[in-house]
Amino acid sequence: MSIKTGNKQLSETQLSVLDLAPIVEGGNAAIALKNTLDLARHAENWGYNRYWLAEHHNMTGIASSATSVVIGHVAGGTSTIRVGSGGIMLPNHAPLVIAEQFGTLESLFPGRIDLGLGRAPGTDQLTAHALRRDRRSDGSDFPEQVDELRNYFHPKGSVPVRAVPGEGLNIPIWLLGSSGFSAQLAGRLGLPFSFASHFSPENTLPALELYRRNFTASDVLDKPYAMVGVNVIAAETDEKAQRLATSMQQQFLYLIRNNPGQLRPPVDNMDELWTPYERAALEQRLESSIIGSPETVKQKLQAFLDKTQADEMIINAQIYDHADRLRSYEIVSGIAGKK
Repeated sequence: MSIKTGNKQLSETQLSVLDLAPIVEGGNAAIALKNTLDLARHAENWGYNRYWLAEHHNMTGIASSATSVVIGHVAGGTSTIRVGSGGIMLPNHAPLVIAEQFGTLESLFPGRIDLGLGRAPGTDQLTAHALRRDRRSDGSDFPEQVDELRNYFHPKGSVPVRAVPGEGLNIPIWLLGSSGFSAQLAGRLGLPFSFASHFSPENTLPALELYRRNFTASDVLDKPYAMVGVNVIAAETDEKAQRLATSMQQQFLYLIRNNPGQLRPPVDNMDELWTPYERAALEQRLESSIIGSPETVKQKLQAFLDKTQADEMIINAQIYDHADRLRSYEIVSGIAGKK
């Protein structure tokens, strides 16, 4: 599966931020959320287009479980950057609740709120049950949930239940995915689509092709709009960036060992931590990650853009030290001509 390359240029492509609000070893949620707002303010000044928070539960290393609350925190502390969810895991919630929450956010911060929706639980099955109770846990009713949610914003005819705030508000809805299911659904509904290349690189091109092939123009979009997630860790040298990236590698390593935890500090030698099998599995999972100096990152980001023909790229950077994380995002904005 391949997508024909074109002439999209990095300098002409929107860049955004995906923040998992990492809780680092030695830190806590309060520090993580303070750092989130600080990064958002810098991202706004550096020309990033949107700032998205992700819903995860029962994860000791992620502080954004109450995603709508954190979105309000970030939107209230910034002034122009779009703020939203990357994403809200809709099967965990009653659609009415999400309509009201995001209707409230849009009423507080008009024209700045995005609602990205995913169908995965964002957690383990036991926690999913604690969140959902009687709701089906396989996401099979996701299309019906999306339709219900959209109807709360734009009711068709007589509706017995109304979302207040929410009804009548124009809140952009995105579908998020790491496989083909949401890609096809987003295409059929004529909605923007964001693909999780940062942890599902092998499915990126097939999902984008499915989205574009199934796209039907709507009152939202007249042509496909695809955003791709990508891990980018930038530093002054390739060597420093590679060392910083070991925090992300450790995060994925302990995730596949079913032992997720707080974001660990970088190490000098990952071979002391992983087995050859684990290394191969992680290299496959992180295949699209971009790590290096400004020159390396610029070259690889452009190559990734050439391959995907994405309309926008949303950057994830799991870096232990907050100052190093800020510097990474600053470098990316600089090489893309956003500053």
